[in-house]
Amino acid sequence: MGDPQGDGRLSIVLVEDDRGDAFLVEELIAEAGLSVDLHWARSVADARPYLRPGVHCVLLDLNLPDADGLQALHTVLERVPGAAILVLTGHSDEQRGVRAVAAGAQDYLVKGQVDGGLLAKAIRFSVERKRVEEGLRKLREAELLAQENSRLERGLLPTPLLSDPRIGHRTRYRPGRSQTLVGGDFYDLVEADDGTLFVLIGDVSGHGPDEAALGVCLRAGWRTLVLAETPPERMLPALNRKIIRHPYPRMVFATVCMLIISPDRRIAHQYLAGHPPPIALAGPDTRQLPERPSGPALGIFERSEWPALRLDLPPEWTLLLYTDGLFEGRTGRGRERLGEDGLVRLLRARPQPGPDPARWLDEVINEVQQLNGGPLTDDVAMLQLSFHPSAG
Repeated sequence: MGDPQGDGRLSIVLVEDDRGDAFLVEELIAEAGLSVDLHWARSVADARPYLRPGVHCVLLDLNLPDADGLQALHTVLERVPGAAILVLTGHSDEQRGVRAVAAGAQDYLVKGQVDGGLLAKAIRFSVERKRVEEGLRKLREAELLAQENSRLERGLLPTPLLSDPRIGHRTRYRPGRSQTLVGGDFYDLVEADDGTLFVLIGDVSGHGPDEAALGVCLRAGWRTLVLAETPPERMLPALNRKIIRHPYPRMVFATVCMLIISPDRRIAHQYLAGHPPPIALAGPDTRQLPERPSGPALGIFERSEWPALRLDLPPEWTLLLYTDGLFEGRTGRGRERLGEDGLVRLLRARPQPGPDPARWLDEVINEVQQLNGGPLTDDVAMLQLSFHPSAG
């Protein structure tokens, strides 16, 4: 937006069907020495080519041949929501000016009672008032977004049940698409009484409140199974039944990665249900863990098998669990996607997580978005898990 103090040129659209009144406005602006680019239109239809982003102020007559009264105001507000609107009324229409301000205009002026100085002051005031309103609106939107994301984080990952000081963990959730607040990604972390560590990350197909609700339901159901000391081989079949029997009007499924890590942190058993395996972060030796054996995504078949893969872990390790939104973006070269291999290469080239792992996760997402050329279309969930023997 231009400088409302007058140091920069303002783009103004005058919508006025009376040539004499339009000429008078032009003269008053010139008299005030206001630096503007002025476009005159006789009707809302004629003004459409000028009502585009970058317009600072619209001087709007309420008596137009193709839009009378507040109808014209609503049309202009829809076309240029970021522009200040200054309504022009006649002596007998002052009440309509008041109603126009209540409906979204910044101010109104009565024709015949305005000189150049008053018009210039009204324009500058309206532009500045609109600037402040837009700033407050964006601030409020940011606050609401932060609040909703905080609620979503609490639903996706309640306080981890973890007592081992040698285990470090950081999580990140970033919704896909601008202003989207909810998605179907979920994760959890539970340490059993005997020290066994249970880790889960998953992704419900689709977007929206229903998918988010199912994701939270699966996460809560899984935690219940862990606390009930359900044998690991029965956990994914139980979650599968929960989806199969869920009364959804359409087919829905969920991919899942589950890790069960021994109390000494040297052995893990990996269960995959259509989900990518974790990545072991080790600088140049960063690699993806084996993706076989595995089973189908949950919710597709009533009966299936999800075999376990035993993994021998090094004395010190860092694992990254994630959902597919992290690697489905493009690489900036046509339609080519980053993919799992591309994600591994990207992580190999990055410095390893330092004293601020949360910032490291944000930096990874930001780098993937830069390659994509903009925000990712799918939700991204990340869980970084590390074991440092000396931390205890």
